[in-house]
Amino acid sequence: MTVTRSARVGWRTVARSAKVGALLVAWLATVVPAGAQSSSNGAAASQSAAIEAALAKVAPSLVRIHVVMVSYEDGREIKREASGSGTIITAEGHVVTNHHVAGKTKAIICTLPTKEEVPAELVGTDPLSDIAVLKLKPATPRTFPAAKFGDSSTLRVGDRVLALGSPLALSQSVTMGIVSNTEMIMPGMFWPFNRMTLEGEDVGSIVRWIGHDAAIFGGNSGGPLVNMSGQIVGVNEISLGLSGAIPADLASEVATALIEHGRVRRGWIGLEIQPLLTSSTTKRGALVGGTIEGSPAAKAGFASGDVLLALGGHDVDVRFAEEIPPFNQLVMRLPPGKTVEATVLRGTERKTFRVTPEDRENAEAPVREITAFGITASDLTSWTAKELRRASTAGVHVMGIRPGAAADGAKPSLETGDVIVSVDGEDVKTVQGLVDLTDRVVRGRTEPLAVLVAFDRKAERLLTVIELARPGLQDPGLEARKAWIPIAVQTLTPELSEKLGVDGRKGVRVTRVLGGSATAAGLQVGDLILAIDGDPIEASQPSESELFETMIRQYKIGGTVTLTTMRGKEERPVKVQLESSPRLPREMKKYEDPNFEFRARNVAEMDRAQLTVPVGDKGVLVEAVREGGWAALAHLADGDVILSVDGDPVPDVDVLKKKMEAIAATKPRSVVMHVRREFRTFFVEMQTGWR
Repeated sequence: MTVTRSARVGWRTVARSAKVGALLVAWLATVVPAGAQSSSNGAAASQSAAIEAALAKVAPSLVRIHVVMVSYEDGREIKREASGSGTIITAEGHVVTNHHVAGKTKAIICTLPTKEEVPAELVGTDPLSDIAVLKLKPATPRTFPAAKFGDSSTLRVGDRVLALGSPLALSQSVTMGIVSNTEMIMPGMFWPFNRMTLEGEDVGSIVRWIGHDAAIFGGNSGGPLVNMSGQIVGVNEISLGLSGAIPADLASEVATALIEHGRVRRGWIGLEIQPLLTSSTTKRGALVGGTIEGSPAAKAGFASGDVLLALGGHDVDVRFAEEIPPFNQLVMRLPPGKTVEATVLRGTERKTFRVTPEDRENAEAPVREITAFGITASDLTSWTAKELRRASTAGVHVMGIRPGAAADGAKPSLETGDVIVSVDGEDVKTVQGLVDLTDRVVRGRTEPLAVLVAFDRKAERLLTVIELARPGLQDPGLEARKAWIPIAVQTLTPELSEKLGVDGRKGVRVTRVLGGSATAAGLQVGDLILAIDGDPIEASQPSESELFETMIRQYKIGGTVTLTTMRGKEERPVKVQLESSPRLPREMKKYEDPNFEFRARNVAEMDRAQLTVPVGDKGVLVEAVREGGWAALAHLADGDVILSVDGDPVPDVDVLKKKMEAIAATKPRSVVMHVRREFRTFFVEMQTGWR
């Protein structure tokens, strides 16, 4: 109540203030000199013209990016739709955006300001700086309007900036604000949660964000921050109360490297530095916290407690946390393999070291799903090998286990964090090596194959047996046919019998006539069935509705029974020939597609009745769609009836299986299904991710 009341009071206060404000503005309009009004109007017009001029240089290059992104959960590759923003930066159609928008994707579509949709491919991505570059791939090659990068180092607090993008996947938009901070970092008070990591990389280790108050939301990521000259001065990335953009100087450098080389080559010396301690008497430099074992810095002679004064001809001064990213950029710009000098202060003595940077490796390797094992896994990098206390990067790092899959069912089962080192005595050094070995041993097999897997778990070397090539869905076979009358019924409860004027009678009521012998016998919806060949149907509770079917099953198929029925007040006998019961849904043959991750089965007669599938429609019923698969992304749903695939009819699952296997062999970019959902029919286009 207090909250509600306070909210109302606040609203009234705002409303009252708004009225007072409106009156004040009206009064001011009467007392402010005409010259002042003219000056104010002129300033507003000038600002509006400046905004329009800036937008004219960038807006034609703005794109909305729609992606199918992948993540890895519970031993599966999960696909989800997402969107972000980007800017065309070359006439050839290169687009700069964020790594977290487009760095891990299976499909990319860019929407231009003209609303044209153009496919794109990933040129390169850099999780450390959260920058990625795409390349537009129109059907006919052409040039595109390109925006220009500006010099972000010239930005000053208070400068006006524009944030362009597609918030919440809406059409392109622009918001305006001012630069609030040119050296924004994650606050140390939030430790240990003051890191933004992507694929194991600490983005804040090299990025000092441009803080600004132009509003950005989900979907703005990757869009440009623009100065009033119409130049890109940042790439919007985060919102922490203030919005944060990656400075254009860094974004441009990374984008150029990705376009030219497909990757960013960086130097690494393995030196851990931190700001000078407040108790330090040294006025300038960076405190060496330590070195990575075996690193170039360790080999050069750096030691904990040294104060680094210069590196590669550049003075070093790190007194505050805001000065760490520029230092890390300095180190990473050192050419790998080229020796540089470093000056340190050790106690009161100056020392000079010669250090040779190495090529910096990514913190984590890409993850991949290995279906035969039911795991997701990655190669080991030098970083992950160090974390796991391993002497080398040989082996396959298990990142996730699919519940119920082969690796989960082994005894002992594999666990996240294990490292697979061999299969049946053959060494496994990489994920690709494990995939190739698995394909080789299971190819052409129809029976399960047990393999001996050696893996490391912390300091232990364990063995387990994993069963590969497990059989897929099996034909459930046929159940014995029983006698059946093609009708659906409900129990005649005491309440119903009273309202229908047959108080005290027991039996069932016909709710649907499914044709066949029931129609021939003249049965209708609403008829009451009280007895079969004179035997009363003792059903009076809803749970007893199957009693009628149970009694009918005691007879022989093809025989005839006499039903005691009642229509209105008239009781009359009805002779009905017994048919063979139809196949049940659980008896239908099934097919599960491993690529698009859906399961379908043949349509049962009961499905036609329950799902109102027309008798003339020949197709297969979708029984399950796995979340995160291509079928789910295309919005195929449980209960849909697939009528055709790429224009070819699929009357049963055998035809569907052959069609989907042919598609897997040719690997098209998309697959089109004609689908019935209830009384509607439409087309579903599934992306494939095959390149």
